[in-house]
Order: sequence, then structure tokens, then C-alpha cells
Amino acid sequence: MSQAGEELVRNLEALVPAMRGDLAASSSEDLEDLRVKYLGRKGLLASLLAGLGVLSGEDKPLAGKTGNAVKQELTRLFAEREAELARAQADGALSRFDPTMPGRTPESGSLHPVTLVMEEICQVFTGLGFEIVTGPEIESDWYNFEALNLPPEHPARDMQDTLYVTDNVVLRTHTSPLQIRTMQTRKPPVAAVAPGKVYRRDSDLTHTPMFHQIEGFLVDHEVSMADLRGTLTSFLQQIFGKDTRVRFRPSFFPFTEPSAEVDISCCICGGKGQLDGQPCRVCKQTGWVEILGCGMIDPEVFKAVDYDPEIYTGFAFGLGVERVAMLKYGIGDLRMFFENDTRFLSQFA
Repeated sequence: MSQAGEELVRNLEALVPAMRGDLAASSSEDLEDLRVKYLGRKGLLASLLAGLGVLSGEDKPLAGKTGNAVKQELTRLFAEREAELARAQADGALSRFDPTMPGRTPESGSLHPVTLVMEEICQVFTGLGFEIVTGPEIESDWYNFEALNLPPEHPARDMQDTLYVTDNVVLRTHTSPLQIRTMQTRKPPVAAVAPGKVYRRDSDLTHTPMFHQIEGFLVDHEVSMADLRGTLTSFLQQIFGKDTRVRFRPSFFPFTEPSAEVDISCCICGGKGQLDGQPCRVCKQTGWVEILGCGMIDPEVFKAVDYDPEIYTGFAFGLGVERVAMLKYGIGDLRMFFENDTRFLSQFA
């Protein structure tokens, strides 16, 4: 073998003890630098192997074989040291582990405040003799509007901000279609409440595209506004407290006649209009808060379900569950119900 070949072989073989010494004094942070130094594309091994090109044909096989053997040994030494440092690091972490320290307590789940309020409302009405009914959230135009005395040209449709699936299919804008579906399958007397999700094209600080509503109705012989007032007053005082004052104001809804909006004395300021000497932001200093809409069922609605309006009368009402929850729990921002902040939700566990 020529002198150049012998020198190249000696230099290649010298890399093994050199790397072994460097690795012995290395830490985990040094490993990558050492790998690049010895085995990188521009490292020591690559630089020496570049000298193979100047060797004679007789010297190349032995020098090339030595280069491959050195590369395998350097790779083995690196992997061995890497595993050794990893074990040491793991052993150190284990030695610092204190089994007497308390573990992390998993967060416990709870019912959402909207669900809690919806269940409480339904419980009050079942106690008053109402049954609970449910139905589809995707409705035909007939159930959502026409059967409720809202024909296609009716201007009140503009109040609904409807989300249409097709020209004749909508995401229900209220749970009132369940009034129609229930009356189609039952003969009076009938009393039911229909809780569920509803959808409207509306989104701001006090409105969301999806929210929860409860529709309620009662049909029988000689049902009057006095029955409606007594039922809703009893319900509202059970939800907000027996000292809650209730008032009815004339209003308009296409599916009830006469119609009314119901206010309760502000549960934040106690109906005083002021809180700690400052104007109450919830009732705007009036002492009253609107809570729901109601009225006597319009005869046109009875005709849609083949009830004789000469024989039967009834009342209906609808309320937003989130609004009741905001007033009941003193929550000022509707978005808190939908942000899933566990700090907020854990208060209702």
C-alpha cells in the first residue's frame, strides 16, 4: 500500500478514539454538535473520505473498507452515548419524584346553566299539569309559519330573520310549531310545554344564531286570559321568588289575539331601578324587565288543526331560556353561555 493510502487509513482509524473521548465528556446538549463534527456532511469523516479520489486503484478498496467500518463504529458510539444520557436523565427525574405529593385533581363536569334553567322551568310546568313535547329542529314552512297564522305575505315574517334550508324548509325560528304538531295528534283538553333549540339570522351582544326557547299552550273549554295570567304568575314567582311582581302589557303576535308581553320586577335591583346608588343597567332604571310573550290562541290557528274555535279556547306563551338564566344568575353577557370557559361553568356544579 502506498504511503498516502496508509496515512488515510491511520487518520480514519484515529477518529474512533477521538470521538470516544469527546463523547465521554459530553452532555445531552453537546450530542448534536458532536454528531455534526464527526458524522455531518462536512464533518471529519466526510473530509477524510473525500481523499479516496486521489488514491491508486490498489489502495482504494482497503481505505474504503476502513472508512465504512469507522463510520459504523462512530454511529454505534454516538447511539450508545445518547441512550446512556437519556437513561441518566430519566433516572434523575425519577429520583426527584415525590410519591407523597398530591396528584392533579381532574375537573368534574356539571350541567350547563342553560340546561339547569330549562329543567327547572319544565319541572314547574309539569307540576302545573303540563306535559313535555319535543319535535324536529328542521321544519316545513307550513308548520313554522302558515299554520301559526303567518302566510307568505305576512309582514311579521320579517321579524323572524329566518335561516332557510330550501324555499319551503327552514331551521325553526321558534318552538311554536310543536303547538301545531301536538294539537294535530290530540283532542282537547291538552296542555304542553315544548323546550328546544331555535335558530335565527342574528348575532350580537344579546343575540346568537342559536338559542333555547320554551313554548307552552293550553286548550280546553272556556279558557280565559285570567287562566293565562294565573298560570304565568305562578310560574314566574316559582322561578324568581314569591315576591316577584308581574305585569302584562298589550302587544301583538300573529298567532295570539289578544296578545301581551309580560314583565317582572327586576331581580337585580329588586324593582327599585337603582343598585348601590347607581342606575340599574339591567332594567334601565324602570324597575321592570321583559321576560316573555303570550296571548289567547288565534282562531285561525285552531282552524289549521281542525279545532272548532266556537267550542275551544286556549292560551299560548313563549320565553327564551338564556334570558331567564341571565336574570336568574345575574349574568351580563350572553356569550358566556357559549364560550365553554370552565371557570364560568364550574360555578354551577
